Amino acid sequence: MSSENGISVQKLSGALGAEITGVDLADEVSGETLDAIKAALAEHLVLTFPDQYLAPEDQKRVTRMFGEFGREPFVRTMTDHPEIVEVIKDATETETVNFGGQWHSDWSFQQAPPAMTLLHAKEIPPYGGDTLFCNMYRAYEMLSPGMRELLDGLTAIHSARRSYGLDSPIFGNARDKMTMKIDSTAEAHEETEHPAVITHPVTGRKGLFINAVYTTRFKDMTEAESHPILAFLQNHATNENNICRVRWRPDQLTIWDNRVTQHFAMNDYDGYRRRLHRTTVRGDVPRN
Repeated sequence: MSSENGISVQKLSGALGAEITGVDLADEVSGETLDAIKAALAEHLVLTFPDQYLAPEDQKRVTRMFGEFGREPFVRTMTDHPEIVEVIKDATETETVNFGGQWHSDWSFQQAPPAMTLLHAKEIPPYGGDTLFCNMYRAYEMLSPGMRELLDGLTAIHSARRSYGLDSPIFGNARDKMTMKIDSTAEAHEETEHPAVITHPVTGRKGLFINAVYTTRFKDMTEAESHPILAFLQNHATNENNICRVRWRPDQLTIWDNRVTQHFAMNDYDGYRRRLHRTTVRGDVPRN
């Protein structure tokens, strides 16, 4: 465990992630403490803060410390707080899919995907519902030089159609069982181009920028041609040596760098309610 500017940092795994204590985010955060948190996020990519008693206005204030709010498409936000998505799986939603239950980075189909995501736990089941994260810096760096050279020249196509399209194979008829309100629109079928490898605007490090949900193919390739490469990269990125696990407790806040991580919400708590509040920080257009 290390300590800097009043906060303590305990790593969650060798690959990424850290637990932060010694700060109350419901109070005003000093510039030095905020700088220490941002430095820890740049190093560990995922930060989790236990015992943070945050009202929605507090969470929005904390989000604004990192930048402007991102845009939340397809998923209905809270009526009184349009910046917040209430992520809910009710106790009655059994034997069905959950929101975030596949490896992905948030809204990578946007021209400027979120830089960060903040998730605050409100109601947590007695077991299960953990969130897994993987490190996309290490996913790129652990590839062979030949594969890195190939990917450095590729453009990936991202689309929301698998989740939010008019014929979505992920949510499909599950929408009728879900407490969350999800919209299916023609907008979800639009495609966006991003480099397969991006350079982080803060650290200057390169990271792999693909994911299993929103990356459909490589530019100038068919989906069938792209699939073997994308499947290999996804399995490579999410190997057991490249992940950390966040075990949720009520009032816990987790912040992650969406540009160089993927995450996966476990769906292993049928019969119990899980409710969290999510905000995003608007990012920049990804660059190689």
